[in-house]
Amino acid sequence: MTDIQAVIIALMIPFLGTVLGSSFVFFMKRDMSETLRKALMGFASGVMVAASVWSLLIPSIEMGTGKAAVIPTAVGLLAGFAFLLLIDYVTPHLHMTGDREGPKSRLSRTTMLSLAVTIHNFPEGMVVGVAIAGALTSDFNIMSALALSIGIAIQNIPEGAIISMPLRAEGNSRMRSFVIGSLSGIVEPIGGLLVLLLATWVTSIMPYMLSFAAGAMLYVVIEELIPEASQGKHSNINTIGFAIGFVLMMVLDVVMG
Repeated sequence: MTDIQAVIIALMIPFLGTVLGSSFVFFMKRDMSETLRKALMGFASGVMVAASVWSLLIPSIEMGTGKAAVIPTAVGLLAGFAFLLLIDYVTPHLHMTGDREGPKSRLSRTTMLSLAVTIHNFPEGMVVGVAIAGALTSDFNIMSALALSIGIAIQNIPEGAIISMPLRAEGNSRMRSFVIGSLSGIVEPIGGLLVLLLATWVTSIMPYMLSFAAGAMLYVVIEELIPEASQGKHSNINTIGFAIGFVLMMVLDVVMG
């Protein structure tokens, strides 16, 4: 395998993980039971919280030096929350009528979830780009960059599913749900390529970008997913789903990271 081939493969593998996860929509029924919906929301919450901590916040802090290393992480985290808060303010709000079951609520919630995962995917792709840049400019093994890329791809499988499956449950066609879910991952090779083209400048702001993505994801979990899944009967299904999603993503991050 040439270096160019390895670079292309490393850039594309995370996107393919998202595509694979989004394809799960072809194996589900159109109507999703209330129990399954709550379980998936809890699972999505667990995946996003674990990914925020291990894939984004911890690497962001580790990129700095000394006690001040946490400052860029804190700034980026708050900026991520503020960004989603602004998005929530300028779009139809989930709580505007007191009824979380209307079509605007479902559309807004799914849109925000898709946006949060897409924002999360962009710096992940940039992390792969950093690893590739290191392999091309130093003694860092290109196979290590490929291993990192595969690890991120595995993490992206449940993330693709938690976008496409709710879209299908809301009445979208399987193909439309699959395409939208897959497109949330297309930003990863773009982010990786951007790093390769602007390695010095982009690397300097990476801690802010990682924590920004974490803030966006945590906002969606706290503001939308957990409150929605905790309403009504069988709210403990949400808790079980959260635990499974959190542990799964934690293990993937630690083992494959």
